[in-house]
Amino acid sequence: MSATAIQETLAQMQSLASQASMSPEKGQQVATTVGEKGFADELQASIERINELKQSAKSQERAFQAGDPDVALNDVMIDKQKASVAFEMGVQVRNRLVTAYKDVMNMQV
Repeated sequence: MSATAIQETLAQMQSLASQASMSPEKGQQVATTVGEKGFADELQASIERINELKQSAKSQERAFQAGDPDVALNDVMIDKQKASVAFEMGVQVRNRLVTAYKDVMNMQV
């Protein structure tokens, strides 16, 4: 996942958080879509990108272990680190979503 994609996702999440924190007036709707796709589609796409990074790092690791001369150790280590950071980001997003869900469920109406 590139740095710009992470920044865009973070900006979208902050925008949604600010919209959620404002109490809408009666009859006013809060937008829940991100771009053309919905939040669930964006979340699914992010999970798929994380999986692709992990799969790519694993295949490069196997190629290096097999002795492929086109694969350098530093490339393998960098790709594994990228996959690890992306996975940790996914875990943190999941934790934040669970916390937000619990907060919403504990709200009194």
